[in-house]
Amino acid sequence: MGLFDKLKQATESVARDAVQTASNKSVDVQFAKLPDTLDEFKALPQAQLATPFDTAAMTVLALCFYPQNAELSLQMLGYLKGPQPLSEHDKQFIRDRFRDKDYVPRSYFVGATPQNDYTPAEPYTVKVSENPYSYQEQGYAKLFIQSGGADSPRYVQLRQAKDGKWYLWEQFLLADIRQPDSADPWA
Repeated sequence: MGLFDKLKQATESVARDAVQTASNKSVDVQFAKLPDTLDEFKALPQAQLATPFDTAAMTVLALCFYPQNAELSLQMLGYLKGPQPLSEHDKQFIRDRFRDKDYVPRSYFVGATPQNDYTPAEPYTVKVSENPYSYQEQGYAKLFIQSGGADSPRYVQLRQAKDGKWYLWEQFLLADIRQPDSADPWA
């Protein structure tokens, strides 16, 4: 067994132990006030992207801006993507998902349900959770956020860069959910 084989074995052992000891931790990320500009977005404490939980919650916040100001939302998402810019495919995917469903990103805030037309409680809070499989690949985190209109949580994958910050890698938050009661003729 060579020197690098021992190193690889030790690294794999540490990763396995980390997965086995990982808790199902949840973090409530709160926003006292919603930003109006990209500069205000970047000035939020969570915009330091120091934890994957903060970056996941900031993703929800950025997506909420799309119906009112698509360009601002894309700029916010671009900031969260860090060294990997949004592709044209990403932009088209987001644009397609927002057709007649502007309520989807709001549904990730605590208190937002179909019954109240996905109106979040204040302070604006996003509950982000991990599970024992959230950190299976070194440098990546797969975190989960529950929508008030879905039966199971959706996930956001984040990647840690050389600078230590956690950047948005990909998001699966825009899948369809139950429509608001005000728009549901059967509710």
